[in-house]
Amino acid sequence: MPNDKLVIFDCDGVLVDSEPLAAEAYVRAYAKHGLAIEAAVVAEGVGMKQADIIRKIGDITGHYLPEHGQPDLWIETKALFSEKLTPTPGLPAFLDALATARCVASSSSMERIHHSLDVTGLARHFGEAIFSSQMVKHGKPAPDLFLLAADRMGFTPKNCVVIEDSRFGVQGAIAAGMTAIGFVGGAHVEPDLARDLAAAGAAAVITDMRALKSTMVDLRGY
Repeated sequence: MPNDKLVIFDCDGVLVDSEPLAAEAYVRAYAKHGLAIEAAVVAEGVGMKQADIIRKIGDITGHYLPEHGQPDLWIETKALFSEKLTPTPGLPAFLDALATARCVASSSSMERIHHSLDVTGLARHFGEAIFSSQMVKHGKPAPDLFLLAADRMGFTPKNCVVIEDSRFGVQGAIAAGMTAIGFVGGAHVEPDLARDLAAAGAAAVITDMRALKSTMVDLRGY
């Protein structure tokens, strides 16, 4: 694979199979403050940063997590991740063989990203090449995070391919002028997700990370 290309990975639902655990953490955190929500409502905000997810849950349910309760989201998430989080099947082998540049661009906080990569053994593949929506004003579906990642890594958008599992992530990648590949192999995936990612602009959609290399070669010559 040539070294003039950059592969940008989302974290949750792409590098790690975390979305069901994250949804459970939201349910637990909200319950601490007397607010009953369901995991399906949390799923409506997959791909968004935390503040936007909280707002969306409130818009749907009328339950807005108070600011003093928001630290509970990370407390619950960290506990569940430490116990149960695993890398996406096929992903470690792909990263071992990947010869081109790579980075992470995630809507999660830096603390959560680093914890996810540490507990799953993936941290060694990325070093400091990690970018969070905390670094930009507008999270996905805005292109800001992807453009920041490309700039910091020294690549033009046209030489970047983004691996995403959410409609908001694919939309952000396309808005940034990058190629997007949708991944629908996570445990949280709904039946219509592949269609939604294609409609958002994904050039291809895969269900297994073992198909990622051949898909990138077909699309961009990686």
